[in-house]
Amino acid sequence: RDLSSDGGVRKEELRPGSGQVVPPGASLAVKYSGYLEHCDEPFCTNCYNKSPSLMKLGKDITLLGLEIGLLTMKKGEVARFVFTPDYAYGQQGCPPLIPPNATVMFEVEVLDFLDSDESDAFFALTAEQQDTFPLQKVLKVADTEREFGNYLYRKQQFEGAKDRYKRAFSILGRSPSSEAEQCQIDTSKLLVLLNLSLTYLKLERPAQALAYGEKALEIDRRNAKALFRCGQACLCMTEYEKARDFLVRAQHIQPFNHDINNELKKLASCYRDYVEKEKEMCCRMFAPLNSSS
Repeated sequence: RDLSSDGGVRKEELRPGSGQVVPPGASLAVKYSGYLEHCDEPFCTNCYNKSPSLMKLGKDITLLGLEIGLLTMKKGEVARFVFTPDYAYGQQGCPPLIPPNATVMFEVEVLDFLDSDESDAFFALTAEQQDTFPLQKVLKVADTEREFGNYLYRKQQFEGAKDRYKRAFSILGRSPSSEAEQCQIDTSKLLVLLNLSLTYLKLERPAQALAYGEKALEIDRRNAKALFRCGQACLCMTEYEKARDFLVRAQHIQPFNHDINNELKKLASCYRDYVEKEKEMCCRMFAPLNSSS
């Protein structure tokens, strides 16, 4: 297919994708390899990377032909593109790898993408400008940031996920004009707080995990996930009584939840070990006294 109407960007679909087409300004995870004519080895590739980072169209991906091509692709699609110099590296090329006036071929696979354009534009505004946005748009931006965090979490990029969740949380502090709006804000906040609590557990920072779990409980004191996260955090900090309190409350709400029940068993085991160590320490401390008497 001639995508540019002048033969400058040509596409061959190698494997179809599914879902919607990549939107303008999206952030994508792609695998790519770029080749010069009559060359078997790529001059650039990221195919050795198991989990490519998300790249934003127009910012991280600036090759004109590649931008045009990606905007025709879907998630899971694999395609081959040929770009003439005007859509690639121009008359100058990119020495020493790419000679002047080079026609290049790219093989591209779209692994995933997020429609982040509206969210990125929102965070580029001042705080005063953000405050003028209607609540529904703010909630949509927060949801996009949470999805971004979820993507990074799945890739085990916990620091990046935490930053995205915190960005989402930062814009959910506005005052509602009705009870219905408060309910919408709380629903969005709760999801973000639960994700933050879990992510801080993964980062082995249980004090922060507990703090965000308790914030979630301020919104919904009977939320089993929040109680469970708080219990996990307290267990990590060896605060066994607090851990038991949180976990038993979670168990009352979801008595057949395997994760909660297993965490209570883990707590019991940790507590037994703790008591045994305390006994052993006491015996060592008082052993000289016993022997002298």
